[in-house]
Amino acid sequence: MEKALTLTGKSLTIEEVAQVARAGRSVALGATALARARRSHAALLRRSQTKIIYGVNTGFGPMASRLVGKGDLAQLQLNLIRSHSCGAGEWVADEYVFAAMVVRLNALLRGDSGVSVNLLKFLRTLLNARIAPLVPEHGGVGASGDLIQLAHIALAVIGEGDVRMRGKKMPASEALKRARLSPHILGPKEGLALINGTSFMAGIGCLVLTDARRLLRLALASSALALETAHAFDDCLDPYLHNARPHKGQRKAAHLLRALTAGSRLLRRRSLFETSQAPGEETTDLESAAQDVYSLRCTPQIVGPMLENLFESERVLSIEINSATDNPLITAGGKALHGGNFHGEYVAAAMDRVKVALVKLSMLSERRINFFLHSAVNRRFPPFLTMRTPGLTLGLQGLQFTAVSTTARNQSLAYPHSVHSIPSNGDNQDIVSMGADAALIAAQVVNQTSVVLAVELAALSQAVATAREEKKLGAQSKVLLQSVRRIFPIVGEDRFLSAHIQKLAAALRRGELPIPEF
Repeated sequence: MEKALTLTGKSLTIEEVAQVARAGRSVALGATALARARRSHAALLRRSQTKIIYGVNTGFGPMASRLVGKGDLAQLQLNLIRSHSCGAGEWVADEYVFAAMVVRLNALLRGDSGVSVNLLKFLRTLLNARIAPLVPEHGGVGASGDLIQLAHIALAVIGEGDVRMRGKKMPASEALKRARLSPHILGPKEGLALINGTSFMAGIGCLVLTDARRLLRLALASSALALETAHAFDDCLDPYLHNARPHKGQRKAAHLLRALTAGSRLLRRRSLFETSQAPGEETTDLESAAQDVYSLRCTPQIVGPMLENLFESERVLSIEINSATDNPLITAGGKALHGGNFHGEYVAAAMDRVKVALVKLSMLSERRINFFLHSAVNRRFPPFLTMRTPGLTLGLQGLQFTAVSTTARNQSLAYPHSVHSIPSNGDNQDIVSMGADAALIAAQVVNQTSVVLAVELAALSQAVATAREEKKLGAQSKVLLQSVRRIFPIVGEDRFLSAHIQKLAAALRRGELPIPEF
């Protein structure tokens, strides 16, 4: 295990969020960040003695005009958490909860939220003990941040609700005892600071982006293998072609595909085709088409925008996870700044960009699956890549249905979720981001895209086997093919395939196949 990750409020990376959420990396609190937090907390306590501060000595939302007496300030924070712990649906995965927790802790460490150092230390211990509050999927609208989901996390802080501790469900009070923690006594604004922010959607977003980058890398490796297996023309990757239309993502994709196909003896050289099939006096049919289908030839132009969407979304999330996203912010000098940093539009838009890219990626993959299984289209391989008697055996015919069905499910989820907005909260939240749901739906698309890519890799493995051309592949494709075949065997006689394809899809999601970095 790597050494503890020191949180500073300003330097957390997407990769580090994934390390904490998935690999169990522990966290520590930076000394400078703690000093900033102490100053902000002291400023809040001073100001709240004589000034009206929203959420500290007033009601919330449309009830902000209600002044709360000094004797009820602690109860106000408890009431906020309890009243908003009302989500519904399935519990989200523990890794999403841990991602949200580390992002929230990092945000509070910026020293702009007015919370106590004791709360920060409590959250650190809770996270390091791997105590995951049970958080339902439905409830967040992404306007005042992720109020509902973060409230369920905050519920465990006060020793209420249920949690999973290292996979075992139990009451939060029991888990705190095992971790040698007493429920935290909320101070002024601490309930609000725990739930008023974008940390849930941003935490999930970090995991979505980690997976999306892996899937795009895999898709490029799969594309290279597809180009080789189809004997595609090499000029679709020519640097001159892509410099003539110099989009950053397109050039990057073409560059990576050239590297991935290096050493291949299967790509067709355009110069040899032109020489061997020179035009004659009469109109006649060529032995093969002069151009490849779009799902092969246009791969750089299709994947290029996906890469650019990914890079832009990573830029947005990198800023978001190092931002103060609650309201009001408390400066070290004592000012209370009221605004809308909790609004999740940036994250929602980023998740929609990535989601649409992955939907299109699954469509591209599905079309290539069809190409290799459709003998009338590819003109090189047996129907459905059967290796025995066609008609008697069906090869990968059934597996294509899985890819088509999963792609269709992705297409139904492609509509940008950030364009939804239903006013609520007494019309105080009159336009909302739906960021939490945008992130959860993007995560669903990630999982479904991995299934389609798994089917494509299985089909490519089968196609190479039918043509017996393994030795002519480039080095990178050979390594990828060997990894695929360790999980999904070549299909001779018809057999049960569900377990194999699910195992391969899971391996893709976990990053167990060798794929290029970018």
